[in-house]
Amino acid sequence: MRYAKLAMASAVAALVASSPDPARAQTDEIQVYTGELAAPGQFTLTLHNNFTPDGRTVPDFPGGIVPDHAWNGVPEWAYGVTDWFEAGLYLPVYTITRDGVLKFDSAKLRALFAVPHADERSFFYGVNFELSYNERHWEQTRFSGEIRPIIGGRFGPVDIIVNPIIDTDFKSLGHLDFAPCIRVDYNFSQAWAVAIEHYADFGEVRDFSSGDAQQHTLFAVVDYTGAPVNVEFGIGHGLTGASDRLVMKLMLEWDLNKGEG
Repeated sequence: MRYAKLAMASAVAALVASSPDPARAQTDEIQVYTGELAAPGQFTLTLHNNFTPDGRTVPDFPGGIVPDHAWNGVPEWAYGVTDWFEAGLYLPVYTITRDGVLKFDSAKLRALFAVPHADERSFFYGVNFELSYNERHWEQTRFSGEIRPIIGGRFGPVDIIVNPIIDTDFKSLGHLDFAPCIRVDYNFSQAWAVAIEHYADFGEVRDFSSGDAQQHTLFAVVDYTGAPVNVEFGIGHGLTGASDRLVMKLMLEWDLNKGEG
């Protein structure tokens, strides 16, 4: 774990010395990280799919994507390096606009560090780092990053997990963006769970946006864990004027090693 701590400290220092631009058209990934990792040597593929049937009709910045009736998606490729470190690649991040135009948006690298076997612990923690290369219609800066702490606890069949996310665009000091998410789930069995998830964007840490200018979306989610694919489906409702009124998400995850003979 010594190397994990050094890597985390270096990444935190880099992110704290930078800032984000909170104007972002949409997101490719609507997910609360639970700290669970691919096993060492395991490859996984997760397809993220998000559709906004009732969203904002004006882009967040000039030239940005209009969220209403847009489809965002990305294949997420992950590899378990050790029992506390998982490496990931999002490629390609893409959008199908409400006019039916396919746009390639971004590519991301991910490094996820977490306490080993988080899914078996009553208290678990970790941190995820991301570095993105963006097209100008996706974000206003070519490079952006994320630091996502993971803090969670289990109370019988109930899990409570918090990701207090900080975003950055590496431009200047003092403008870090706070976009936390939280998940409370109830596990009926090892295969089935239901959850409530809340995703927010409060704006810059030094000066939060006013209440209605903040983004807050509440999701109802159903999870299935099993072979040959894990499935997560959710429907979200925006709670403020700055949020999309209705968002749908679908995640499909495969263990690519299981096809090996």
